[in-house]
Amino acid sequence: MAKEISRSVEVPAGVTVTYDNRVVTVKGPKGENAKELYYPGIVISISEGEVLVDSEVARKQYKAMVGTYASHVNNMIKGVTDGFEYKMNIVYSHFPMQTKVEGKTFVISNFLGEKKPRVAKIVGNTTVKVSGNSVVVSGICKEDVGQTTANIEQKTKIKRFDPRVFQDGIYVVEK
Repeated sequence: MAKEISRSVEVPAGVTVTYDNRVVTVKGPKGENAKELYYPGIVISISEGEVLVDSEVARKQYKAMVGTYASHVNNMIKGVTDGFEYKMNIVYSHFPMQTKVEGKTFVISNFLGEKKPRVAKIVGNTTVKVSGNSVVVSGICKEDVGQTTANIEQKTKIKRFDPRVFQDGIYVVEK
């Protein structure tokens, strides 16, 4: 009566996937992505051209974890083949803001006329490019690119002012 829950992820040509000691490693044309995936009762196996995520326990929690792990593997494959890119716009009406990348940090100066610059952390191997009023955040790990984008957006969150009047900030316009 026990149903097995299973999801498969197709591996395209030019991409190799390995699973060793709880770590899934995906290598492709844009680089290498590795992530530790372990949950008791869930088995990850690799056969020709696909990755299988299985669970012998037919409970809702295990079904959710199987789907989550399959999505993680799919995102890793998409990252090493196409990469991820978020486009952001710099918006200001009162004080012109200056932005620059210094090592692993993104520095925002003169935000709302503040003297002290705001600093957002760049996570992992993510690259941030600033040109004019646009910022492009790109990389092969979806989580790192998304977290870097969120860090930049959060650093320009407006407090103590009416957001309908002061619409200054850096906002995501395209994923």
